[in-house]
Amino acid sequence: MDRRHFFGAAAAGLSAARVSAAAADKVNIGMIGVGGRGRGLLGVYTSLPDVNVTHLCDADQASLERADQVIVQSGKPKPKTTNDMRRLFDDAEVDAVVVATPDHWHAPATILACDAGKDVYVEKPASHNIREGRLMVDAARRNKRIVQVGTQSRSRPSTLQAIEIIKSGKIGDVVMAKAWDVQLRDNIGHKENSPVPEGVDYDTWLGPAPWIPFNENRFHYKWHWHWHFGTGDAGNDGAHQIDIARWALGVDYPKTASGMGGKLFFDDDQQTPDTMNVTFDYGGKALIWEMRIWNPYGMDGQENGVAVYGSEATVQIGRWNRRWGYKLFDRSGELVEHNDADDESDDHMRNFVDCVRSRKLPNADISKGHLSALHCHLANIIARTGRNVAFDQESEQAIDNDEANLHVSRRYRTHWSTPKRV
Repeated sequence: MDRRHFFGAAAAGLSAARVSAAAADKVNIGMIGVGGRGRGLLGVYTSLPDVNVTHLCDADQASLERADQVIVQSGKPKPKTTNDMRRLFDDAEVDAVVVATPDHWHAPATILACDAGKDVYVEKPASHNIREGRLMVDAARRNKRIVQVGTQSRSRPSTLQAIEIIKSGKIGDVVMAKAWDVQLRDNIGHKENSPVPEGVDYDTWLGPAPWIPFNENRFHYKWHWHWHFGTGDAGNDGAHQIDIARWALGVDYPKTASGMGGKLFFDDDQQTPDTMNVTFDYGGKALIWEMRIWNPYGMDGQENGVAVYGSEATVQIGRWNRRWGYKLFDRSGELVEHNDADDESDDHMRNFVDCVRSRKLPNADISKGHLSALHCHLANIIARTGRNVAFDQESEQAIDNDEANLHVSRRYRTHWSTPKRV
């Protein structure tokens, strides 16, 4: 047993021992990834009275400096800073970590954290690919860890109310839902590879992903549109809408996924699709996923939304005029109920902290996050292969489709964070 493994194992035991102490004390949280989304989460966690943010971790020194300003504005004590997440895993005082990295780091960081005895809040989509999602669920269960995925609608009061209306039978028999992401994204143009910016630990930023040269069009936020690091807008925004639609239908694994996806509009360095239309068939129920990220006019009054179709009524869930809520339409199409009371809140992060204390499963437990991310990955597999997919839920593999199964997992380089059993 090498020194790091020894101290990691010791930290796991001590962190587990801290769970009971956390009930009467503050929960100590380390932040992994403090770029745009990470800074937003940092602002929330520093506002919670029963949380101490003890560490900030990022491979980009500039992101750490910007995050430090959030700490200054909060008036909270200055956390330790590092570019190596292992420092957080080795620290017995850390109860939980927040993972707000690019997608390719979600699973490796979560698995390592669970194995070190830390609870985890991980941003959506849960994983970079289907196999990693299963490994995340396994890591959470074998280590008895709390893992919350950042699909905030699972804790949003208006969405919970809409789901209750659907489940109550008020809209009749529900056999279909539609999720959409229809918004105007930027054309990112074309850029040549370039030297790594000063202050960026590019080797750590790459992590277990195969090495490729640095390129600004694969870095801050734009990494979403490159298969090495991101999952396109299906995983970026679609993870939210697909999760709500799947929740409303009460379905888990699809039997088949069929449709199309491709880059039809943008002429730039994006690899991921700008257009998708995919149907998931569960045998008696169906979920339609539609994505167009090249138009500014939305659909049914919103850019990102969900419609749940019943035999007696329809419920739409989304955001109107920057307010989250739902609309209930009767059989004739008349609007009979509109709740748009919710704005951005800390409900989801609050739920995570409460579950760190109580040890109850969180609202967006990793098992739910894995199933929803799996749908995003299947849509991407259809786009990458041009083939429909029949899916086996036991093996979590495509049936008689070797080309699709190449994308169920991924290739890794030799790195300390590469997940085992891939």
